[in-house]
Amino acid sequence: MLQTEQILNERYQLKQELGKNAGRQTWLAEDIGVSPPESVIVKLLAFGGEVQWDDLKLFEREAQVLKQLNHPRIPKYRDYFHIDDRLLWFGLVHEYIPGSSLKELLIQGKRFTHFQIRQIAADVLKILQFLHQLNPVVLHRDLKPSNLIWGEDDQIYLVDFGAVQDKALKEGATFTVVGTYGYAPMEQFGGRAVPASDLYALGATLIHLLTGTTPAELPQQNLRIRFQELVSLSPGMVSWLEKLTEPAPEQRFKTAAEALSALKSGMATSKSKASQLIRPTPVAFVNNSGQGGLLDARVPIPEEIKGWNWGAFLMPWLWPLTNNVWIGLLAFIPQIGWLVAIAMGSHGNEWAWKSRKWRSIQHFKAHQRGWAIAGILFGIPVSLGLWVALFSLFSAIL
Repeated sequence: MLQTEQILNERYQLKQELGKNAGRQTWLAEDIGVSPPESVIVKLLAFGGEVQWDDLKLFEREAQVLKQLNHPRIPKYRDYFHIDDRLLWFGLVHEYIPGSSLKELLIQGKRFTHFQIRQIAADVLKILQFLHQLNPVVLHRDLKPSNLIWGEDDQIYLVDFGAVQDKALKEGATFTVVGTYGYAPMEQFGGRAVPASDLYALGATLIHLLTGTTPAELPQQNLRIRFQELVSLSPGMVSWLEKLTEPAPEQRFKTAAEALSALKSGMATSKSKASQLIRPTPVAFVNNSGQGGLLDARVPIPEEIKGWNWGAFLMPWLWPLTNNVWIGLLAFIPQIGWLVAIAMGSHGNEWAWKSRKWRSIQHFKAHQRGWAIAGILFGIPVSLGLWVALFSLFSAIL
């Protein structure tokens, strides 16, 4: 039984257990074999029981691949060892990256800005570009929020190479299914991972960061993740994410370099036919202004114009003149003037839309914006003047 402060391989003192799952443990430890001691990550695998040969092969492959990698955004390999203490433990030690995983940040409720999303995408693509250009190609195969660390230096790091593949699978050979459902593309579960498989996982991860919902829980149509209605992005960025997460690998970007270039250029590629087929057809705007009476509920009001109308509220006695809402003239009656002003502010947009014909929604908005400015510049001073005059009049009478 491993426990805090225990020393493994005569140099790694366990400090905090970070994770535990089916014969695997991950610890934050101190390497007391160097001076001063340095924080490291110790990953342990107990051979036997639920852990079989395939698991051990992946564990050893992770150690072999990490040992050969030299990239500033990938934890550096430190050591590989095994201990026999009733159970045969294998240990992998690599550099500790201070920071939080993107999954931890999501759980904490962090909302990622569009700028941060683009920066994360660019940083990860540069790491993938490095991995995919190696000979043989190195595929991560398990890219997801929990395997991306937002370092204390505000850099993004790719960790956990436990599912890594560093050589092409020979035809007819057996394979171990790896990856996380929702992030891994379909071809990966068939043992046919390619560089574009990591690109799909990146796209699914970015969609998770944008929506706050795991890709497995998002709706799908024709095997495509449906996220467009849940985000507010430029058409180019939406198209870029759609291309990253195409179900067919040949329809995605071919390389990380190509995806990075498209990201920087604002998505210069056109949408695929398949993407166009599944996007909802825009509904043409029908200008129904000037139809029906003020209280005719059958006349639909465009969502874009709904809301408070400051011009009608601040100048209820003049605003009706160009908006044809003659009920506003009741604001001249002192006893009910303030009630009319509130009614005009809350319903003015709807009434004005029904009372006269407008060229477009933009025309309507511009007209009301002008009245709002006039209300601020003239309506407020006039209203204050009237109230002061009325107060003075009543004071004189009393």
